[in-house]
Amino acid sequence: MIVTDLKHLPQQINFSDAIQKSLAFLRDPGSADLLPGRIDIDGKTVYAMIQTYDTLPRTPEVKLEAHCQYIDIQYIVSGEEVMGWAALEAVPAMTPYDAEKDVSYGMLPASATTPVRVSAGQAAVFFPEDAHAPKLAVSTPGAVKKIVIKVAIEAMRGTA
Repeated sequence: MIVTDLKHLPQQINFSDAIQKSLAFLRDPGSADLLPGRIDIDGKTVYAMIQTYDTLPRTPEVKLEAHCQYIDIQYIVSGEEVMGWAALEAVPAMTPYDAEKDVSYGMLPASATTPVRVSAGQAAVFFPEDAHAPKLAVSTPGAVKKIVIKVAIEAMRGTA
């Protein structure tokens, strides 16, 4: 997992063509004004999901998700949230992997996760070994606009 300001992300992640396309999309001033939905950046290799929602109250247990086929770059356009993190192997019982949706879920006590506060202008990058719980409230629920860039793992290896 990487958490940083957007301006520092190029120094902290593999600068593949897919990442260059992702960062160019996030840096485009018009991306902040996009309506919720999916936008293809490079077919199935790189795409964005524009999301708006109210964060969820924090609870004693958190639902974590993990992905096998894509890396998540979760960029906060406005608002702030806490994203819980745990090493995937630390989550004892994940649901069976859904290859079509590229996701599996598991539960952990909140105390067994690392909470990371991510504010407007910052991004968190989650790799397949990172179980994560996005959309958690910092203190009380609040509005967030987020762009989640999905980058195919094969693109990071240069095989896409």
